[in-house]
Amino acid sequence: MNQENVKVENKEVATNSVATLAAGCFWCVEAVFQKLKGVEKVESGYMGGTIKNPTYKEVCTGQTGHAEVCQITYNSNIISFEELLEVFWKTHDPTTLNRQGGDVGTQYRSAVFYHDASQKQIAENIKNDLIQSGAFDAPIVTTFEEVSIFYKAEDYHQDYFNLNGHNPYCQMVVKPKVEKFKKVFSDRIN
Repeated sequence: MNQENVKVENKEVATNSVATLAAGCFWCVEAVFQKLKGVEKVESGYMGGTIKNPTYKEVCTGQTGHAEVCQITYNSNIISFEELLEVFWKTHDPTTLNRQGGDVGTQYRSAVFYHDASQKQIAENIKNDLIQSGAFDAPIVTTFEEVSIFYKAEDYHQDYFNLNGHNPYCQMVVKPKVEKFKKVFSDRIN
């Protein structure tokens, strides 16, 4: 797992870890995870495809195989990978294949890009628990894919909701997700 370490009383304690999640439009994912206590940085980008340095225009064709992802750097002393996944599962629909709302295509798939075997196992365990509990009325289609090269999205995609909240898409799609997140996770907001 990618981590930065600090010395505390002659011991190294992991503080910053990385998670990479795909849950539809990265503007929505970014806007939610930026508000979580313990999240240090969220970058929108592309992962899981077949071409190098894809552009947004190329990814939107659905032909590159990339997913819109958010790479989340978080302080593991404040928030765990399990807690990040709890937010992930509750803020998108993991039962719709290659679709979130009106956004359709493989680039909008639900996926956990795991950085190590531990992340993969945790994600699989949570998915199995959700299936056993009957939390969703339809089968969960979220995939678990090994992390590959992260291509940071163009600058205008970064911090999108905060900079463009007046945009009609943000008002109709992103804002309701953020509002739902705030209600469900009010105790975890920065």
